[in-house]
Amino acid sequence: MSSPERLLEILTNKGAVLPEWRDTVASVDRKLFVPETIEVDDRPLSRSDRPERWLTMVYGDLPLVTQVNDGQDLGDDAHRLPTSSSSMPSLMLEMLHLLDVREGHRTMDAGAGTGYNLAWLSHRLGSDNVFGIDIDPTIVEQAIKNLESAGYSPHVVCGDAEKGYPDGAPYDRWLATFTVPEIPYTWVEQTPAGRIVAPWGGSYHSYSFAVLDVRDGVAEGRFSGYPAFMRSRTNRPPRGYLADFLHHQDEAARTKTTLSPRDLQAEYEAKFFIGVQLRDAWSLLAEANDGSDEATLWVLADDRASWASVDYVPGHDTFLVEQYGPRRLWDEIEAGYRRWEALGSPDRDRAGLTVARDGQRVWLDAPDNVIT
Repeated sequence: MSSPERLLEILTNKGAVLPEWRDTVASVDRKLFVPETIEVDDRPLSRSDRPERWLTMVYGDLPLVTQVNDGQDLGDDAHRLPTSSSSMPSLMLEMLHLLDVREGHRTMDAGAGTGYNLAWLSHRLGSDNVFGIDIDPTIVEQAIKNLESAGYSPHVVCGDAEKGYPDGAPYDRWLATFTVPEIPYTWVEQTPAGRIVAPWGGSYHSYSFAVLDVRDGVAEGRFSGYPAFMRSRTNRPPRGYLADFLHHQDEAARTKTTLSPRDLQAEYEAKFFIGVQLRDAWSLLAEANDGSDEATLWVLADDRASWASVDYVPGHDTFLVEQYGPRRLWDEIEAGYRRWEALGSPDRDRAGLTVARDGQRVWLDAPDNVIT
């Protein structure tokens, strides 16, 4: 039967539980932090309708979507955008390992979510040393209730996490549980001699943790992991159905490329370096459903003004490109790919990030070798 012991067993078998977090994982019951209805495989799952299935999901090493569309009912036909969740426990442990939390550390968890991560931190560090902030008052209220039911009372406030929470500063550790395209300098100021861990990246590629140590007003470090987190709600670009981004298809310019869109999608290292430049467009690979192994890669600008598509057909060495709008998005991607090749096709672990008062800089191998 699914239980807290089952979750601990799963995480132990996967080698995800560090010795210093074992008692925390065993002691904090995830069930107390999961609402009656969650989203699993894009479908609602109710505890009252399917209690055993609900418990299996709760005590599995799975991310659980707990809110869509910022909690608004936009109708049955609306695009369902996940906007809050209970993160995958093994990923939480990976983040906490990167954060290098020690007893006595004053820690900020930006993006309170259900409060589960705050409970872990409170169990390990004591509630007085733990702070949380979230922009959604409903989420904050529920997180506080969840924490109280589990016996914890960290400082949880409603506000814009990107502006920080100066009343609790200075912090020894700053953890973000949402993706940011840039590390706010406020976080550096409020963690003056500590560590910041945050999912980082723009619309094209956002699957990296930035792990930064702060000293003398500058945060600097490298990238790690392969996280997939929701975007910060501050200046969050619109998302939706493919049809919401396509227009003027009969006016698209047609060209060809020798860069296989399927190969590109599989080339993680290249996509990271392309994404360093291409911050405001996202891609979607749509597979044909007729067994042909054909596919179309769509590239869609955040402002919906421009789009591109590349058709993949197996056995071919050139591929049809269509582009529309003030930007030629595929040309930007291909130029980024060629820049990556010109750099020697480096892996992401050679890249690093510096955040100073005047902005952020991505570099290769050493901080003085800035690439953007």
